[in-house]
Amino acid sequence: MKDPERPNDNMPVELPIDGVLDLHTFNPREIRDLLPDYIAACRQKGIFEIRIIHGKGTGMLRKTVHSILGKLPGISSFRLAGEDGGGWGATIVVLERS
Repeated sequence: MKDPERPNDNMPVELPIDGVLDLHTFNPREIRDLLPDYIAACRQKGIFEIRIIHGKGTGMLRKTVHSILGKLPGISSFRLAGEDGGGWGATIVVLERS
């Protein structure tokens, strides 16, 4: 089933680079490439704290996100968001400042 917001899954999606990445509309296999690219784009714009919304669900997407973050250079820290920021349905990423 295709996402109505994404009429052609092969077409690139234009994302706002604002420090908030909502993964709900993405296929899990897209996350491995998307996350490093989005983080690099935020760094270029001077955004050093990012909120990644992965949802609560079964936790598989959260585990995938955390696994990727743990391997990326330039990440100072990451943690689950506080209750006011999505709780365990979102992760806060702090980037190193070069």
